[in-house]
Amino acid sequence: MISSAINPFLRRVGATTANRSRVAAPAMGKIRHLNVHEYISMEIMNQHGIATPRCFVANTPEEADHIFSTMMNKPGQPLKDVVIKAQVLSGGRGLGSFKNGFKGGVHMVTRKGQAGELATQMLGQELVTKQAPSGILCQKVLLMERMYMRNEMYLSILMDRASGGPLLVGSPRGGTSIEDVAKTNPELIFTEPIDVNVGLTPEAVDRMASNMGLEEGSESYVKAVTLINNLYDMFLGCDCTQVEVNPLAETPDGDVVVCDAKVNFDDNAEFRQKSIFERRDFSQEDPREVEASKYDLNYIGLDGNIGCMVNGAGLAMSTMDIIQLKGGSPANFLDVGGGADENQVQKAFELLNSDDNVQAILVNIFGGIMRCDVIANGIINAISNIGIKKPLVIRLQGTNVEEAKKLIEGCGFRMIVADNLEDAAEKAVGVAKIVEQAQKIQVGLKFEGLGI
Repeated sequence: MISSAINPFLRRVGATTANRSRVAAPAMGKIRHLNVHEYISMEIMNQHGIATPRCFVANTPEEADHIFSTMMNKPGQPLKDVVIKAQVLSGGRGLGSFKNGFKGGVHMVTRKGQAGELATQMLGQELVTKQAPSGILCQKVLLMERMYMRNEMYLSILMDRASGGPLLVGSPRGGTSIEDVAKTNPELIFTEPIDVNVGLTPEAVDRMASNMGLEEGSESYVKAVTLINNLYDMFLGCDCTQVEVNPLAETPDGDVVVCDAKVNFDDNAEFRQKSIFERRDFSQEDPREVEASKYDLNYIGLDGNIGCMVNGAGLAMSTMDIIQLKGGSPANFLDVGGGADENQVQKAFELLNSDDNVQAILVNIFGGIMRCDVIANGIINAISNIGIKKPLVIRLQGTNVEEAKKLIEGCGFRMIVADNLEDAAEKAVGVAKIVEQAQKIQVGLKFEGLGI
């Protein structure tokens, strides 16, 4: 029987497999959930007694050839096949394409010299996948022992709102998209909610091993039970928010091995997981989000043309929704929070102003903890220091709003002021469309006298 907790699990999987920086709903926190490369995940699993294939990471084609010839194979012995994988933080690598025209981020190496040839096509190139349609830079490749599998299973542990704690999820149908399995064969997905005060019980582990298709009492079954327990220990010990293994392989020899894994870590635990967070790969992230995180700004880049600066996650989501409702498209999620100072506000404007896709900026502030006059001063400083050229629509309500309006009126800069959110959204969408049309016919625009 499928637990009701599977529904939020499937929504989580959908958000994970979507392009995070383009369409996924934003999560809070300056890093949200740290994601690390596959080879790092494998290292951490080995440290917790979890079996993985032998693998080595290469930074150059020469290193790839050396690993294949001398570390994965021994002179004088028949060559063993090796899998070479592009190390990028995106799923769907095997079906992706590099911008140089090379197809696939996962290949089989069967002869000497081939590892270097494949690495040459991957390293320094951007891999385009369904999750990363704009491309993501490959700077490392992983050479992994080829595994011969009797069965491919799915196993994950994740934080689940519905059950109020960790959720163990498994399926005998691994090696394929778990979303597809959920759609076509939901009866093949099994869940075990975990009470953190009790821990992962032996009964739950035994049920999951059986539900994944392993014969009770067999060597594979015993090894799977040990692996599940070790995986949960890792989940707790490393402050993970998600550990996803697909596929979990049963070999003809009865071993149970993690062949591919995705691991996320709670950014709130950075202070006690420093060795893991030090391995964060900034090159795999949107540089705007990296810059925003330095100033404790909650920023997520989207693919629209209306830049948004809002205080509060709920108000930010509502602002993005009403922009869509009025026929526009938000260019970002940007929550300055309740305690932002003028420098943070200025930095937020710098991020919006530097985005070439942004054709209009909408500021929507409801002053509670965040005072409207602080926002106004930050806006004025930003305009003075960086010279914002984009049309600016402002809606301010709440604490010190009258002071804020006086500052705006006396600053000498023209801004489009709105009394409510609906009015602000209509004006932002309207001026963005004007800018868009002007750019299409290559006509320059200068917005003057639009203070309302």
